[in-house]
Amino acid sequence: MACGPFITPERIAQMDLSKIQSCGMSARKAGYIKGIADSAISGRVDFSRLHTLTDQEIIETLSSLHGVGVWTAEMLLIFSLSRPNVVSFRDLAICRGMMNLYGIKELPKEKFERYRKRYSPYGSVASLYLWALSL
Repeated sequence: MACGPFITPERIAQMDLSKIQSCGMSARKAGYIKGIADSAISGRVDFSRLHTLTDQEIIETLSSLHGVGVWTAEMLLIFSLSRPNVVSFRDLAICRGMMNLYGIKELPKEKFERYRKRYSPYGSVASLYLWALSL
């Protein structure tokens, strides 16, 4: 069962790309997943120690993997690692929520950073509200 609950890097590494793809993703994403599994097996990324790193170290570590970007790493920080202070400039809905909240038409990075600092140290909670405001 390719998409079952007992997925390990070793099982992924042994699967054909088509089997991974059958879980509902593109061939490109299946390749990324296989590459991430290989990084776990080789020790390039020690996922069991990831939680001990700073947010920035996690972002740098994960985004060094092919197919993983900063946004993906930030979402893992919020939803998998329960990090309390993450507000992603790369998230369109967060930016749209911030623009709606402050009644602005544009949100350059400098202005975003000013607002983001207001939410510290509870940026992840603010992100949830900003997502709701983005609608």
